[in-house]
Amino acid sequence: MNFDNDDALDRALFALPLEEPPADLRASILTATIYRPAPVFSFRELVALAAVCAVVVWLVAAVVLGGGSLFVHSLQALGAATLRGLSNTSLVLWAAAGGATAIWLSIFTGFQPRTEGKAARRR
Repeated sequence: MNFDNDDALDRALFALPLEEPPADLRASILTATIYRPAPVFSFRELVALAAVCAVVVWLVAAVVLGGGSLFVHSLQALGAATLRGLSNTSLVLWAAAGGATAIWLSIFTGFQPRTEGKAARRR
């Protein structure tokens, strides 16, 4: 069956009495969507904060369980390993070459900011 003529049904639907919406419906919708305050921390910031807190708790536990001398000895060993790694001549030369390349490229190509907005979408 093919019902192409739905005029009677449309008239019946439009004749139904509708309930009035609450007076503050628009304001409550806008408050819940557009005007909702931004969250205090993003997900990445929460993860970073949790990681920092975990490291601090681990360090406090290490000091409490092993005493201060073990903690100081661990920091000295970490510092010595870092100094030994960073005193490698080839590492310093490669870091200098990379930094010089980055500076050279930024000088000769210029700093090109990202274009955003309507002008970028039209192109």
